[in-house]
Amino acid sequence: MTQTAAPISLRILVDADACPVKDEVYRVAERFNLAVVVVANSPLRVPQSPFIQRILVGDGLDAADDWIAERAGPDSIVITADIPLAARCVASGAAVIAPNGRPFTTDSIGMALAMRDLMTDLRSAGEATAGPPPFTPRDRSAFLSELDRTLRRLHRTRA
Repeated sequence: MTQTAAPISLRILVDADACPVKDEVYRVAERFNLAVVVVANSPLRVPQSPFIQRILVGDGLDAADDWIAERAGPDSIVITADIPLAARCVASGAAVIAPNGRPFTTDSIGMALAMRDLMTDLRSAGEATAGPPPFTPRDRSAFLSELDRTLRRLHRTRA
């Protein structure tokens, strides 16, 4: 990624409890002078940086999701693998990227929700379903590529 001036108001919101790309987000944020808000239900370490803020929410089932969704908007990039959270954030105008690099958009979120619901129904009916595939270096690379594309697109639309 080439360093470019990012819009001052642009920030990255990270659904952090199970996020495997936090270190990548921190590096990109530092390079682009972006604010990062790391939201988690349990304490976790974040680098000392004026760009990174850690928010510890309560233990409620959707406390982190609710905190992120209430603050996501057109000035946000949300990093999450949680499809219902992604849907809420897409609806608010945020750019949303899964840790494997998959962008969630208004065109794709409906199918993602439908597949999630189908798999939940199959598991409830006793069907054995495979979990998500293991996270790979290729996923990490795809995430960085999509984050770069998203930053460039947002920079162009705000310039």
